[in-house]
Amino acid sequence: MRRVVITGLGVVSPLGCDLPTVWQKLQAGESGLGLITKFDATDFGSKIAGEVSDFDPSEAVDRKAQRRMDEFSLFAMVAAKSAVEDSGIDFSAEDSTRMGVIVSSGIGGLQTLEVQAKSIRERGPSRCSPFMIPQMIINMASGLIAIEYGCQGPNFAVVTACASASHGLGVSMHSIQRGEADVIISGGTEASVTSLGVGGFCAMRALSTRNDDPTAASRPFDVDRDGFVIADGAAILILEELEHAKARGAKIYCELAGFGMSCDAYHITAPSETGDGAARAIKMAMQTAGVTPEDISYINAHGTSTQLNDIMETQAIRGALGEAANSVMVSSTKSMTGHMLGAAGGFEAAAVALALRDQVVPPTINHHKPDPKCDLDYVPNEARQTEVNVCLSNSLGFGGHNACVAFKKV
Repeated sequence: MRRVVITGLGVVSPLGCDLPTVWQKLQAGESGLGLITKFDATDFGSKIAGEVSDFDPSEAVDRKAQRRMDEFSLFAMVAAKSAVEDSGIDFSAEDSTRMGVIVSSGIGGLQTLEVQAKSIRERGPSRCSPFMIPQMIINMASGLIAIEYGCQGPNFAVVTACASASHGLGVSMHSIQRGEADVIISGGTEASVTSLGVGGFCAMRALSTRNDDPTAASRPFDVDRDGFVIADGAAILILEELEHAKARGAKIYCELAGFGMSCDAYHITAPSETGDGAARAIKMAMQTAGVTPEDISYINAHGTSTQLNDIMETQAIRGALGEAANSVMVSSTKSMTGHMLGAAGGFEAAAVALALRDQVVPPTINHHKPDPKCDLDYVPNEARQTEVNVCLSNSLGFGGHNACVAFKKV
């Protein structure tokens, strides 16, 4: 079977918009969370978010085109440009029909929806923008990136809530393995720190209300966790068939070796209490990667900092790995970035690729009072320099969607 490797990374996140800075902050255990500034959150129960600051889309999109894009597409375009430059690939020299784009999102153009709904309500239907639909639909990020680089191969978006980017990476891997493409630009993007996005999650009581201490609000697997912190961002990866990458002398971060997916078929928002669905996805990822539980060095957990997820995910890891779970390192980078929803799996895959390259496992920060029901090695508060050979990344979405991606050191 054709092997798939990662040759380029690009990120837009609450920790920054360039890869070296973001990786340095992840290793240092720095938080990118703070009080919301994008809108007046005075009346909201949760006033905390992972906002993207110092973001300048002009490096990837001209100002006229920016006015026709939602922020989630702008994030994707900037991250894609960084990833393409990092990979060193020249798309103009490639067979465009062998180049694909699969960039996912959980919600898409929420800010556009807010603005246009207000406009049509207050000023009438004639004031609705003709760009509203292409601005807000989730597949537009993939379409815009394809137009920019002339990619005429597989092109679509996966929408599975917070598992979207990981599902996208998995189907991208399958597409390259099957010979449908040689290179796929893949990942996720999200721009949901809006009044509607925060308001909706507040109504579900899903968000942390630790408003007096924002940087400590996301505390996965800690007994005092009280909800997740919503965040914006994007992460794009260049996935490439191994021999194609070698032929052009590309640097290789790691191999994308396995993928598993499943459904809880249990509840629209709550995870299955047993963790069986997530465990099946993890087992499938290991099986397709040709590895055993004893081979796993590190798992980047979904780790949302909610009561239900963190206990369930711990059970799922134990269910999938058995006794080997006692020796595996597990951390949640959401403790630093917050939860980027549909982009989370892309960002966390990038973190895993960097962990494999540099043999460093990023920590779970704010982990001071371990929950007795969460009893794994969560790499608390400090990064760990250690041997890392095989990694997993878990993503779990509303609707019972489970995805797990497996990576190998090359």
